[in-house]
Amino acid sequence: MNAVKPANDTKVKAQELQDKLYLAAKENPKRRFHALYDKIYRKDILWEAWRRVKSKKGSGGIDGVSLEHIVEVYGAERFVEEIREKLVSGTYHPLPARRKEIPKPDGKLRPLGIPSIIDRVVQMATKMVMEPIFETDFKDCSYGFRPKRSQHGAIRQIRREVKKGVYWVVDIDIKGYFDNIGHEKLMKLVEQRISDRRVLKLIWKWLKAGFVKDDQFYETDLGSPQGSVISPLLSNIYLNYLDKVWENKFTELGALVRFADDLVILCKTKEQAMKAIDVLKAVFNKLEIEINTSKSKLVNLWGDKTGFDFLGMHHRKIPKQVKGVAHYILRSYPSKKAMKKMKEKVKEVTEPRNRLFWTMNRMVEELNPKIQGWRNYYAMDAFADLFLNKIDWYIRKRLTLFWNKKCNRRMKHSNSRLAGIIAQHSGLKKLVG
Repeated sequence: MNAVKPANDTKVKAQELQDKLYLAAKENPKRRFHALYDKIYRKDILWEAWRRVKSKKGSGGIDGVSLEHIVEVYGAERFVEEIREKLVSGTYHPLPARRKEIPKPDGKLRPLGIPSIIDRVVQMATKMVMEPIFETDFKDCSYGFRPKRSQHGAIRQIRREVKKGVYWVVDIDIKGYFDNIGHEKLMKLVEQRISDRRVLKLIWKWLKAGFVKDDQFYETDLGSPQGSVISPLLSNIYLNYLDKVWENKFTELGALVRFADDLVILCKTKEQAMKAIDVLKAVFNKLEIEINTSKSKLVNLWGDKTGFDFLGMHHRKIPKQVKGVAHYILRSYPSKKAMKKMKEKVKEVTEPRNRLFWTMNRMVEELNPKIQGWRNYYAMDAFADLFLNKIDWYIRKRLTLFWNKKCNRRMKHSNSRLAGIIAQHSGLKKLVG
């Protein structure tokens, strides 16, 4: 039986190291760290990295090694120790990622790189060491993939800015951002804080590892693959250049709010918004990335005529009657794309014919985590209830169809009340109420 490191112990030690690195970086904003590699292969860091990778589950890479195989057959102790030995001896080399393509709502495919488990653990350990250093440099306008920051924080910031008198929104989509990050430019930005050649070599190897699709190897000359553990941190380092330029020179034009590669600029006048677009084009040109003109737009928030989608929500000023006078208040509720995606998820659970053998209890158990997740995310604005009610109705409709098919009823959409009662007794959660 392999020994298992106590999760709390590794978590505490990892946090202690991160706190020290954060304070050292904060104390000297120009300090470049030259002794980090030995911290990546510390036993407590590697064990904590393994614990985090294991908790996220996911499939294996091109080597065919799965988390289940490591836990049940190979042994976690042996696996982590071998990673450590490879890092210490300098014999660790990343494998190409396994390329998987995920359908997007517009019919296009989103490329996803799935690294091997060993690469995910080493990337996680490296991220844990690098992240506190760069956190001291990241700006308040950035909310994506950062400790103690979230989509809700970005949305609240937008609402605060609109209250100050924002009427124009520059809604920007970056064209294929993760696929177009320049490797040399990214490494120069990383080197502003890290001078340890072994750590820099690790990052370079991951960027150049390539990917395998349909048994064919492809090199990577650009980009940081979506799906890798280290990619969100690297993407934030790259766009932090924009955040710095904006904070230092252009805050008078408007407020920048960014979540990874999704960003908006909130301006008081159209003139400011147009200048903001010119600034973005100039900065993006230096970073060798482009604005996706087909998905980016300039929005006038005056009245309730137009709004914009950001982080799965539609944001629009809606009139609210106060003592007979209409006051326009920014409301945030599920976007059309988000509503469609929720319905698709419900249909994926309830439609397969082989699930007619399921009990209502099992069907409800499958749906409830999704319902709870949507409720946690979208119910931050009471106005969203109008839209979430439609999803509750759709769930009931799909469960009625499931139940009537299961019971071999000819009228597949009848007896919705009965199916609703059965689902309720099975503990079905609701998005509203």
